[in-house]
Amino acid sequence: MSLPETAPMPALVLGGRYRLEQVIGTGGMSTVFRARDEHLHRDVAVKLYDADAAEVARQESELSVLASLDHHSLVTLLDAGVSEDASRRANRFLVMALVNGTNLRDRLRGPRIAARNIAEIGYDMAEALEYVHSRNVIHRDIKPSNIMLVDYGLSARRARARLTDFGIALTDTAERLTLDGQTTGTAAYLSPEQASGGTITSASDVYSLGLVLLQCFTRSIEFPGTIVESAIARLSRDPVVPDYLPAHWKQLFAAMLSRNPAKRPNGRDLVSVLRQVVIAESGRHADPSEAPAPTVVPGTEDGEPTTLIDTIPDEVLHRVTAMAARLFSAPISAVSLVENGVTRLVSHFGENVESIGDDIDLSNNRPPSPEPVLITDARKDPRSKDSRLVKGPLGMRFYAGAPLLLGDGTVIGTISVINTTSHKPKPEDMASLVDLAALVVAQLELPSEERTY
Repeated sequence: MSLPETAPMPALVLGGRYRLEQVIGTGGMSTVFRARDEHLHRDVAVKLYDADAAEVARQESELSVLASLDHHSLVTLLDAGVSEDASRRANRFLVMALVNGTNLRDRLRGPRIAARNIAEIGYDMAEALEYVHSRNVIHRDIKPSNIMLVDYGLSARRARARLTDFGIALTDTAERLTLDGQTTGTAAYLSPEQASGGTITSASDVYSLGLVLLQCFTRSIEFPGTIVESAIARLSRDPVVPDYLPAHWKQLFAAMLSRNPAKRPNGRDLVSVLRQVVIAESGRHADPSEAPAPTVVPGTEDGEPTTLIDTIPDEVLHRVTAMAARLFSAPISAVSLVENGVTRLVSHFGENVESIGDDIDLSNNRPPSPEPVLITDARKDPRSKDSRLVKGPLGMRFYAGAPLLLGDGTVIGTISVINTTSHKPKPEDMASLVDLAALVVAQLELPSEERTY
């Protein structure tokens, strides 16, 4: 496991081989250190428990759980032991793989996470839950800080996630350390049954993961406040899923965040559904593995490589496209962004084209025009009369587009409006479309801390 580094510690060797170097995390009854395994000459993470006899059963329970698990989406237990402090009190410790990267809580403080990466994180966690639940283990504390994002030092943008911290996990064989009716877990991510002190099942982990994935989109905690405030909120209402999310996300959240545990998907079904979500999100973009290495966005907190076009949330683009559609009384609008061979497309479809929306691909391989484009009758205009959007099921008759121009004149995309009837807009309507394009670019070029989302 890995957390942000803090001050170095005096040299201390545990078990004759693990030299503690830095504190990288603290909890209620333990401290996590970056350490050096002097036998195998590698860095590891050491979780050192406080010498508290009352916590021995919980410590042994976590050790028992971790020792029984081995999966690529879990932080691996390497060793365990007991060390005596200066007062000759026994301190148990666990040795785990040190994850090079950050946790999801800290990552959420940086640039937005692309929808496809959220889907990939969800898929990794679904695999982890399928595995642990099949072994009758319930994690009970799924939250962003317990999800590690692995950095292998490669240029690939694929986010690899691992689940950690089984300190309050439940198993069939381990002693139940929480009394019935007592709430255990982190308040903001409890399932309704956890919040009310009810029976905990594997479905509780699924609900908590749903809240985590929802937070990746909204950038805010759905049920903030104290344990009482948070519990009352989730028992009285369902989480609010943003309207701008595609149907596959809305359906997934509706299932994962059902207040009825029986209606939530089990581990195997969740893996299957999230696999389809990953495929759906990947289909909306160029293949990241075939794209050039992403650029670094100046001003980000962690300097994590990302493309500029991925730093603006879908919510902003959905609002802009909806505004453009209203401006021209048109059913379809889109923002298409291109950078380093990567294309990002966000579309708005009105109700009257929903039935054929899946057959529409507004992207193309032509470079965006540096000037506004207006086509009032696409059947007669030589620029569009042979387009499949005109001849195909959409039957496009009107098109208006404005370029997204960076300050240096680089064209990085287009905001466009499409209608199935011919139309002659007012000059001020085209001017407004150009202004919307400028607003999108302004958000992209602002430092992240000054943006309005």
